Amino acid sequence: MQELHDAPLAPLTTFRLGGPATRLLTATTDAEVVAAVREADASGTPLLVIGGGSNLVIGDKGFDGTALRIATEGFTLSGTSLELAAGETWTDAVARTVEAGLAGIECLAGIPGSAGATPIQNVGAYGQEVSSTITEVVAYDRHTRETVTIPNAECSFSYRHSRFKAEPDRFVVLRVRFALEEAGGLSAPLAYPETARAMGVEQGERVPASAARETVLKLRAGKGMVLDPEDHDTWSAGSFFTNPILDAAAYGDFLARVRERLGPDVAPPAFPTGDGRTKTSAAWLIDRAGFTKGYGDGPARISTKHTLALTNRGGATTEDLLALAREVVAGVHAAFGVTLVNEPVTVGVSL
Repeated sequence: MQELHDAPLAPLTTFRLGGPATRLLTATTDAEVVAAVREADASGTPLLVIGGGSNLVIGDKGFDGTALRIATEGFTLSGTSLELAAGETWTDAVARTVEAGLAGIECLAGIPGSAGATPIQNVGAYGQEVSSTITEVVAYDRHTRETVTIPNAECSFSYRHSRFKAEPDRFVVLRVRFALEEAGGLSAPLAYPETARAMGVEQGERVPASAARETVLKLRAGKGMVLDPEDHDTWSAGSFFTNPILDAAAYGDFLARVRERLGPDVAPPAFPTGDGRTKTSAAWLIDRAGFTKGYGDGPARISTKHTLALTNRGGATTEDLLALAREVVAGVHAAFGVTLVNEPVTVGVSL
């Protein structure tokens, strides 16, 4: 297991921001991961687990403790059953399942980060979420000090949330298991209108899984959501804010604000969640509150391709990024009475 001291963490994140860690360990096996976690817990040392670094905002002062980078490898496909080691690169794993002719995660192509992070955030995009295909998660339980296998039903999955996110200091994901679908090389039914439109088919139709993947990659690239070291629009964490979900009273107040600000004929995006609540679009809120693509005049700005991404234009600090995020949150709340919630995990800082 590789060990470094006073180790820079910024290069391990897609934001390329943050100070150093007191110590950085890189684990390449499950046993090394467990050993490192046990050592930190036994000594009372603060522990930061890092996968692909695509959902992290680390403070400029860094992390006073042990940072553990999970670099485990393992892709096992048996029929329609898939097992991924936590350190596997997610977008590469998606490509391999499509090459195998299997459906279920093809519309999650291009999402940066590692496989072990996907159940934590219940990663989703373009009409798919990992919770619909995950069967179980193998994790180290820091409370019981043993490796456990947690079935889907006990993961408490919801929109961009899970048991693992709710208990961030308890579980360290080691492996994730999925049940995919053999559909003769076709995708799962397209659930997202934008994807269906881009492919010239009706929502709910199946298309070749490879074509669905390529279409999603093009859509994501057009929004700066596929990593490219030369493109500062991808020096981000993707969507910085989650889409707000409002109860009936809050949604009514929101609609009144929209009518007052934008006129009676403007209808915001609305997606009923089936429990009396309504999800609306964070990107729409940000844009209509006056924060358009490219907003900002410093080293941290809104992406020129997508209003939901905050970016490091080069030379930014984490405080620069947070100042922009706070400005957006305050502006959206002032305009519409809705409080945006950050999607990335913050380390040593907060909004």
